[in-house]
Amino acid sequence: MSWQSEKVIQMKTTCKTKNICRRKAAPRTAADMKKYAARAEVLKALAHPARLLVIDELACGERCVCELQKIIGSDMSTVSRHLSVLKTAGLISDRKQGLNIYYSLAMPCILSFMDCITNMLEQRLKEYGDII
Repeated sequence: MSWQSEKVIQMKTTCKTKNICRRKAAPRTAADMKKYAARAEVLKALAHPARLLVIDELACGERCVCELQKIIGSDMSTVSRHLSVLKTAGLISDRKQGLNIYYSLAMPCILSFMDCITNMLEQRLKEYGDII
């Protein structure tokens, strides 16, 4: 059975901490699975170091595409593709001013997620001495 099936899917998971569990006791539906697929698309948009760099740079404020190109160090078409992926995912927004396009974070709460990842990696480095 695929995740796109209209049938109800039973999830048998256990939560270690009940107060952070988001899972309802009810079975998962196709609509639930569409929500997970949408979340996966946002996460896929973050799955490139250059796009993570863009998110970090935009945390400091709006940037012109020409500034982002210099920061990333790639050709304009590659930078434009990265920006398009982030924009399609709803993570950034743009505005035109004359001939320039300026980008900003559309979802600033992503920074908390990024901080969480950084904290986990720092903890792992302390415990194991390496980062995968």
